[in-house]
Amino acid sequence: MESLFTEKVKKSILKRLELLNEHTDAKWGKMNVSQMLSHCKFPLQVALQKLPLDRPNAFKRFIFSFFKASLYNDKPWKQGLPTAPPFIVTDEKEFKKELDELVSTIKEFHDQRDTTEWPEHPMFGKFTSEQWGKMQYKHLDHHLRQFGV
Repeated sequence: MESLFTEKVKKSILKRLELLNEHTDAKWGKMNVSQMLSHCKFPLQVALQKLPLDRPNAFKRFIFSFFKASLYNDKPWKQGLPTAPPFIVTDEKEFKKELDELVSTIKEFHDQRDTTEWPEHPMFGKFTSEQWGKMQYKHLDHHLRQFGV
């Protein structure tokens, strides 16, 4: 699995983002391209401690533990997976603003590639640096494929 912490992968993701425009249609899902760009910032912001999430109860954390490895393993995510409620975007967004903010957030995350101690994820617990990098790549790749780039 690729990692957003490698320079090659970061550049590849940024180039794929350049292929989008405000009229790019999704191949699946409910979000338009601007909403998708906004949505893609959220997991990065969680890692950067810029988006606090409520910690679910012990039962939900136990259930989430069964899905943790799927966040960073080599198997692509399926279409139509459920989205965590705090990450759902339904309001209209401005394409250029969302694109610029996502690019900036990707670069900020990538700049943390030498970080060894990451905050615990509120839902899934502890991730290594390698797992954070793979998970962020996998999420971005999933949504860029959703929009055909």
